[in-house]
Amino acid sequence: MSSIAAVGENYQKFNPRAYLQNNYMPPRADFSSDDFVVPWKLRCLAEAFGTGEIHGHTVIDIGSGPTIYQILSSPDHFEEIIMTDFLEVNREVLRRWLQAEPGSFDWSPYIKHACILEGKGEHWKDKERKLRDKVKHVLPIDIHQLKPLGSALTEPADALVSTFCLEAASPNYESFQKALENVTTLLKPGGHFLMIGALEESFYLAGEAKLLVVPVTEEDVKEAFTRCGYKICDFRTYVMPSSLKIGVDDVRGIFFVHAQKKTQA
Repeated sequence: MSSIAAVGENYQKFNPRAYLQNNYMPPRADFSSDDFVVPWKLRCLAEAFGTGEIHGHTVIDIGSGPTIYQILSSPDHFEEIIMTDFLEVNREVLRRWLQAEPGSFDWSPYIKHACILEGKGEHWKDKERKLRDKVKHVLPIDIHQLKPLGSALTEPADALVSTFCLEAASPNYESFQKALENVTTLLKPGGHFLMIGALEESFYLAGEAKLLVVPVTEEDVKEAFTRCGYKICDFRTYVMPSSLKIGVDDVRGIFFVHAQKKTQA
């Protein structure tokens, strides 16, 4: 059985460019229909933020990887966005995009689609500018530590976002559950957690790296959140169609959960 240390060591082979190519370029990044996986993820996030319930000073993105799509609908609701990742190579990819450096991944189709979903008539360039302004930090994180951000965070956040992190960085369900407990300490009582992740996936590829994943079910995810003191507000699933099973993973589906941390009695 793989250990947490072995998972961390294997991630040193992670290739951000290959990961982005596999998951955030066509065929998976197809905006022609709401039935495709990328529009589905963006819609889940846009609708959750669109309720108006999720707002405050700070939102933390747990395990950002080399991606920014997961926070596109957050800037209107928070003063500060904190992005995080275990790998310096991913943090550098994020910093380069935030600084609009040439050669950065083109997220404009995602930003344009988020603008359409939100229906505010916002120009995508304005959203892009606002997002870059609101991201104040890109920090190292280790979800398997009791204090995942070490001493970098002085106040708990008003909300958390996380996509394809906990199940992909844990060697077994027990460590997945513990990682959720750890990151929950970063969230204020009453705060909201939006998570997207893989269902029944055992591996994915990122260049030469083959990363093992805990193959969680819908029931596993709900149980983990309940045990960590959350009320589940919304839970959605997406079945990956055969046309998007392109050999870079064995994912069966995707889950989206909107959960609220209970206030202490």
